[in-house]
Amino acid sequence: MRRDNSTVGRPARLTREALTRAAVRVADAEGLAAVTMRSIASELGTGGGSLYRHVTGRDELVDLMVDHVAGEYVLEAPTGDAIADLTALALQGLAIHRRHRWLGDVVATPVLGPHGLALTEHVLAVLERHPAADGRKLVAFATMNALTTAYARSGHSDQDPARARGQAAYVAHLVAEGRLPRLAALRPEVGVEPDEVFPVMLRRVLRGLLDD
Repeated sequence: MRRDNSTVGRPARLTREALTRAAVRVADAEGLAAVTMRSIASELGTGGGSLYRHVTGRDELVDLMVDHVAGEYVLEAPTGDAIADLTALALQGLAIHRRHRWLGDVVATPVLGPHGLALTEHVLAVLERHPAADGRKLVAFATMNALTTAYARSGHSDQDPARARGQAAYVAHLVAEGRLPRLAALRPEVGVEPDEVFPVMLRRVLRGLLDD
């Protein structure tokens, strides 16, 4: 992500911040595919050419959007319990993904903007006194992000309800015929909310990565 050089030369009425906020609004309302240079220019009531004073193109704009919503994290002081702190951070990430569903459609590459870097620095501060090697700490951070994104996406599937019912009926038919005995023998816990599963799963994964 490059520096904003839009203030070089004559003052610009449009700012990079306003451009980014407009793109986030469009993505929140219509999805990431709706974010184009033309659509954002229309949202701002300006010509498409003016956007290029602030970004080189759509890819950089999406990077700015990702970094912008990373600013929604509240980075509390570390408590000394690294696993608990990372889990709390991931729960914030889950909420951010649910507010901005388009995040799940962004190709998972590191965004080196101010908010993303602040988040990385915070995670390293949380893990500073942990005896794990630096490489393991970075892997744990990347895994936490990947699991958060995957879990958020699983919670807002756009699958057609009729198709989902058809798949459920097909599985039920195979179970009734005795063709899936191990699946039929499963006894899932009753009354467990999906959001109760995520922190338990994440803590186990983080302990495995950091404490093994």
